[in-house]
Amino acid sequence: MTVTSATPPYSNPMAYLVVLAGVCAALHVWKLPPALPALQQELHLSLVQSGFLLSLVQAAGMLFGLVAGLLAIRLGLRRCLLMGLVLLSAASGLGAYVHTESAMLLVRAVEGCGFLMVSIPAPGLIKRLVAPAHLSRVLSVWTGYLPTGTAIILLGGSWVIALASWRVLWILLSVVTVLMAVVIWRVLPPDSVSAPVAAPVSKATESWSQLTRLTLSSSTVWLVGISFGLYTFQWATVIGFLPSIYEAAGISGTQAGLFTAMAAGANLIGNLAAGRALHRGWRAQHLLYVAFAVMAVCAVFAFGLGLNAIGQLVAVVIFSAIGGLIPAVLFILAVQFSPSQKTTPSTIGLVQQCNSIGQFVGPPVVALVATAVGGWHWTWVVTACCAVLGIVLAWRIGMACARRDQIE
Repeated sequence: MTVTSATPPYSNPMAYLVVLAGVCAALHVWKLPPALPALQQELHLSLVQSGFLLSLVQAAGMLFGLVAGLLAIRLGLRRCLLMGLVLLSAASGLGAYVHTESAMLLVRAVEGCGFLMVSIPAPGLIKRLVAPAHLSRVLSVWTGYLPTGTAIILLGGSWVIALASWRVLWILLSVVTVLMAVVIWRVLPPDSVSAPVAAPVSKATESWSQLTRLTLSSSTVWLVGISFGLYTFQWATVIGFLPSIYEAAGISGTQAGLFTAMAAGANLIGNLAAGRALHRGWRAQHLLYVAFAVMAVCAVFAFGLGLNAIGQLVAVVIFSAIGGLIPAVLFILAVQFSPSQKTTPSTIGLVQQCNSIGQFVGPPVVALVATAVGGWHWTWVVTACCAVLGIVLAWRIGMACARRDQIE
C-alpha cells in the first residue's frame, strides 16, 4: 500500500517558542556564576571546587548526549522537551534548600539532565516546524538561546541576589520554568500531529543500534562535535569565571554581573550574523577561521597584557561576539550533515556531548592553571591552544563541505 506524504504544519512562531524554552533552560546553567561568590563563602568552596560546580551541570551531556538523542527519538521530541523543563524546575526548587557542597553537586547534576532533555530535541523540533527555506536563519536564532539566557541571568540574577539571596533566585527560576512547561504543553502540537507523515521505516532501521551506528560512522559529525567542544571550552571558562575575576578585582557584585552579562549577550551578535552570512554565500569554514582566530587574539588582550577592567571587558565582549559565529555555524552543519532525517536528534546528541565535555573540562583546567601560577594571566595560553586546534578542524570541515557540494 502506498503511503501519501503530507506537508508538515510549518509554524515559525511555534519554533521561536522552542527557542524560548531553550533560553529558560540556559537560565539554570548560568545561574551559578553570579551566585558563586556567595556559595564559596557559605559552602567553603575552593577555586577548583568552584570550577567543578560550574561544569558539573554538563556531566549528563558529557556522558549521555548520544543516548539522550536516541531517547528523544523514542519518547518524542515534544515529550522529551517537556520532561526536561519539569526536571529543571524540580531540581531548582530543591536546590534552594541545600546546605552542603555534596547536595549542591547532586542537584547540579540533575539540572544537567534536565538541560540535556531540553537542548537535544529542540533543533529537531525546529526542523519539523520551519520551512526548509527558513531553517538556517531560525537555527541561527536557536543557537542564541544560551548567550541570551546567560545574559539575562547574569544581570537579573545578580540583582536578585543583591536584593534577596541566591536561594530566592533558585525558587524564582523553578516557578518560571514550570510556567514555560505549561505553555509548551498547551501550545506546541503533540509529536504525532507535528511530525510529517512519511513512508514507514523498518524496525531494523529504527533500532537504537542502527541509529547509533549511522551517527557514529559520520566523520563529519565528529569534526563538528569536537570543534564545538573546543569552542565551549573557551567560552564557558571565560564567561563562567568572569564574575569571580571582577569580584577579586574589587568590582561590586551587580556591576560584575552587568559586565559579564554584556560579554555573554554579545555572543548573540555572532549567532545571528552567522545565519545571514551563510545565507549570503559565506563558506562555513571561513566563518570558523575568523571566529577561532579572533577568540585567540582577544584572549591574549584580555588576560595576557594586564589591561584594566574596561580594557579587559572590551576584549572579552569582542571574544564573545565574534566567537558566536561558531555555535551557529556548527549547529547548522550538524543538521545538514546528519546521516538521515531520522538521526537528527542523535546527531545533535553527539554534538551536545562534545559540547558538554568542553564545558565540563574547561573551568577546572583553567582554575588549576590559575591556582598554579597565582592569577588569571596564563588563561590565554590554554584558550589559544583550543583556538588553534579549532582552525585545523575548520579546514577539515571545509573539505567535507566541498565533497558534499560535489555530490549534490
